[in-house]
Amino acid sequence: MVPTSYIDIVGWIGSVAVVFAYALISLNKLNSRSRVYQVLNLVGSLGLVVNTAYYRAYPSTFVNIVWLVIASLALVRIVSAVDQRTTPS
Repeated sequence: MVPTSYIDIVGWIGSVAVVFAYALISLNKLNSRSRVYQVLNLVGSLGLVVNTAYYRAYPSTFVNIVWLVIASLALVRIVSAVDQRTTPS
């Protein structure tokens, strides 16, 4: 069994990542098409999913799973758009 302190650390890392991503967007340091922004959201939501699921906070787990899916889809779109632009015709 994983010690609770590890679950808490994962949750804090997730929280910091999501808040940091939001701060960067709000301060116009990044835009929503930024890989960094989407990776921060993906990592953050994953950490929060682990933490909230462990503590059985299922409404928060659900929200963070949705956040994870959105960040993943956005990251795939960003990467594929870059690949399409760099691939010779």
